[in-house]
Amino acid sequence: MKKMKTRDRILEASLMLFNSIGEPNVTTLLISDELEISPGNLYYHFKSKGDIVGELFASYEHEMHDLLAVPEDADISLDQQSFFLHLLFETVARYRFLYQDLVNVLSRYDQLQTRFRRILKKKTNGFRVICESFRRQGVMEITDGELDALCDQLTLTACYWSSFDSLSHLDDRDSMDPGRGVYQMMHLLLPYLGPDEKEQIYLMSRDYL
Repeated sequence: MKKMKTRDRILEASLMLFNSIGEPNVTTLLISDELEISPGNLYYHFKSKGDIVGELFASYEHEMHDLLAVPEDADISLDQQSFFLHLLFETVARYRFLYQDLVNVLSRYDQLQTRFRRILKKKTNGFRVICESFRRQGVMEITDGELDALCDQLTLTACYWSSFDSLSHLDDRDSMDPGRGVYQMMHLLLPYLGPDEKEQIYLMSRDYL
């Protein structure tokens, strides 16, 4: 098996530490101790913790951009929508340190603010495309004003669910379950669906708890 490069090991260890104890509590010295390498070796690859955060954010950004490229002319099913949500929350869970301390992280690394706002905008647009597909197929009955509010609510839930879930399970910082987030998001759609679609959501959502 090919040995992982030191640079990749640093990123992997940093992500694990950021997620488990919070990015503000992690220092480059702690990262080098975790990897049992010298601080100079770490500095050779990354000049600061900010450089590590920036590279991890770039990986997160790339994954999100691929995921949020929802085709606007597709007839999307409820099954496809739930799978999309599952992938979304898996990505959030993988980079949860960004969401658990979002305001503080973005205030310390202001070069990431514009890029994160672009991702938020893409999330809202992705939800809108999905809901517009449902409405076009007669699956969802919703006014334009309700659609605006629903897409904002879906974006808000996707953004802050990680913090809520962590606060609800303070005894286990590694317990974030993407399924709980998917369950909540699916239930936000219920008021706008027909009886058959509601029943389908109820049946599908059981698998996420």
